[in-house]
Amino acid sequence: MSRDRIFLITPGFEDSAVPGRTFFCPECNQIEGVLASHPRLAGAIEVVRVPFARPRTEVIALLGEANQSLPVLILGDDIPAPPDARAHGALRFVDDTRRILDLIAERHGVPHPH
Repeated sequence: MSRDRIFLITPGFEDSAVPGRTFFCPECNQIEGVLASHPRLAGAIEVVRVPFARPRTEVIALLGEANQSLPVLILGDDIPAPPDARAHGALRFVDDTRRILDLIAERHGVPHPH
């Protein structure tokens, strides 16, 4: 059995298009906030932080080059995947931030976003 795994962009990254600044991903940061507010999720969801720069080889290895946008939640098989989940091979995943937040609440018993 596998648990849910979420890929997020490591905060504090640089973007060559905007020299001299560091950034965070607003969508990833929403999920970081939920993870920080509910520490027990650390045991339920594997969190993988990857660099901003593409190609994101860890994500590509699992979901293919076309699916490297982040955040992305790869659904474990401990809980059945919802019908709206996308598929790449045997893996089911969701890459819409609001849907990821809803699924974290549904699958792991934390409050839902309002």
